[in-house]
Amino acid sequence: MMSMDPQELLSLCKRRGFLWPAYDIYGGLAGLYDYGPLGAALKKNIEEHWRELYVLGEGFHEISCPIVAPEAVFKASGHTDAFSDMYVECTKCGETFRADHLVTGLHEAPASLDEKQLGRLLKENKVKCPSCGGELTDPKRFNLMFRTSVGAGKGKVAYLRPETAQGMFVNFSQVYRFGREKLPVGAVQIGRAFRNEISPRQGLIRLREFSQMEAELFLHPDHKSWPRYKDVKGQVLELVPNKGKPVKMTLEDAVKAKTIANEALAYFIWLTYKFAIDVGLDASKLRFRQHLEKEMAHYAADCWDLEADIGYGWTELVGIADRGSYDVQAHISHSGADLTAFERFDEPKEVEQQVVRPNFGALGPLFKGKAKQVADGLSKLHVGSVAGKDGVTVEVDGEMCSVPSSCYEVVLKKEKVSGRKLVPHVIEPSYGVDRILFSVLDHAYTQKDDYVTLRLKGLVAPIKAGVFPLMARDGLDEIAGAICNELTKAGLAAYYDDSGSIGRRYARMDEIGTPCCITVDYESKKDGKVTIRERDTAKQLRVEIAKVPRAVETLLSGGGLEPVSALR
Repeated sequence: MMSMDPQELLSLCKRRGFLWPAYDIYGGLAGLYDYGPLGAALKKNIEEHWRELYVLGEGFHEISCPIVAPEAVFKASGHTDAFSDMYVECTKCGETFRADHLVTGLHEAPASLDEKQLGRLLKENKVKCPSCGGELTDPKRFNLMFRTSVGAGKGKVAYLRPETAQGMFVNFSQVYRFGREKLPVGAVQIGRAFRNEISPRQGLIRLREFSQMEAELFLHPDHKSWPRYKDVKGQVLELVPNKGKPVKMTLEDAVKAKTIANEALAYFIWLTYKFAIDVGLDASKLRFRQHLEKEMAHYAADCWDLEADIGYGWTELVGIADRGSYDVQAHISHSGADLTAFERFDEPKEVEQQVVRPNFGALGPLFKGKAKQVADGLSKLHVGSVAGKDGVTVEVDGEMCSVPSSCYEVVLKKEKVSGRKLVPHVIEPSYGVDRILFSVLDHAYTQKDDYVTLRLKGLVAPIKAGVFPLMARDGLDEIAGAICNELTKAGLAAYYDDSGSIGRRYARMDEIGTPCCITVDYESKKDGKVTIRERDTAKQLRVEIAKVPRAVETLLSGGGLEPVSALR
């Protein structure tokens, strides 16, 4: 297989109904694409397999959250302060560009530089406008979130979510209870996210509206493993650590050497690899690259990217990170909500722990008859929700009471307890659906002379079988139509085509990745058999009409024509 020129691949996608530039009749809008019938089906098939692995296979709980969220959510997560990129503007033509993209190859981690460092790098290397060669301004920061307001008039400030993850973090308590209050417990979400990219110029690789498949595994901070790790620890992967040379090693050796931080992270790196191979990515064009120390988020214990070699070079498709307790703790601190898990001890222990102690001397005069209820509310607060605050809010008989910090203090207390509250840590595999889809197409593309074939796996192929009558008459079309109906009844997407020569029909199906084609000829009326042609080998086999659905299912599983010939 060969990587295709991205523009040629996008042209094929537009011509064959995979992708269309959004709002094209109005000149389009950069960073937005419509999925045509084939693209929508391919995308759905990729998402369904991911869902099968994480929800059915690993037992994660799928939820669906709004795409609009109040400003408070993103203040807690840090997005309002830190979710930004730097841009430069051409003083001649006015075009804007992501500043770090202009110095690719001039620094190992340009995204880690601040405005001054990046500006100095641009000037030292005399980087000019890629469009017209004009001079560039100094880099400036730009927040990537789409801001909006909820309600009439001034409304409440809100943002379109830049990731699906926050909906799972704020719902931890509900997911935890649904999972019978046990750790580890996982949540997943598949949905749209929005980023106001500065200069999206790489097709599906950098979009302003895109799809994510994200999983959040909440686990005990002292037990970062996963039950199925033991089944895959001997698997060998290609790793690019942030120190040293690329290496092939088993997951077990990588964990023991602390190349990968823990067993849970290693397992979901492997599951990401399995998913990638399942949907048709080329193993020889994949690698797992560990974030450089300068790239690593300050809260991350470890982070690895699955990268694919495509027409744009090595491109991140999935990020798998150990995010520690940062996200849940941030929402505890900003909301005051109890987003903790409870660890039950085998037998009671005497422990010294920080607790919130009410100051009755201050509460009495301020809250009078409600003082005891306010004190009870304060005692139940997690220490993390009061730290560094001038006051907190507690609920009393449905009324929210603002309590100043003079009414409570954080103290150490010794007591015998049957368990303890803890803030869970998070392992996050975050998948970019659109990038994965484009990479699947890139890796599936083959060309011999002018003949193009997309070698899409049966699992994800939008159309599973083409059905052709040799001639659209003499009852051949009726037989072909009946076969097509039987395939669709069996849940197999089939495409009826009676236009043009058989060779042209094969070519059309090969170009859109259809794994097999079925031809009804005049012999079919006599022997009750049809010809099945396999896309990748062009081999053909006569099969009884009644066995066609089973034959197609066998081919889609990757077994080739040999198992088909043995069907009884």
